[in-house]
Amino acid sequence: MSKTKLLLDVVSDLRSLADSIQAVCNAMTSEDVSPSDEKPSEQKAAPAEHPKPTVTIEQIRSVLAKKSQAGKTAEVRELLGKFGATKLSEIPQDSYPELLRATEAL
Repeated sequence: MSKTKLLLDVVSDLRSLADSIQAVCNAMTSEDVSPSDEKPSEQKAAPAEHPKPTVTIEQIRSVLAKKSQAGKTAEVRELLGKFGATKLSEIPQDSYPELLRATEAL
């Protein structure tokens, strides 16, 4: 892989990271409610079900890197191709759990 291609991948990943950070900031500022603004009934209300644990791109990247270092680079590329991508950042976030399971099975 050429240095230019690697740099382009890094730039793409940094843009993805910046988008993720912006989304977190937006979520934090939009949900920022002071305790005096909340109604007493809202303070006691608990969610009915626990949210599903989410799989992050960093978790998948870590597992993919370990598999690649273990000599399974071709299998990793093939797996990304099954998800219609040439790199991890092209895979939609809703496919992360399935991709993580498939990666761990390599």
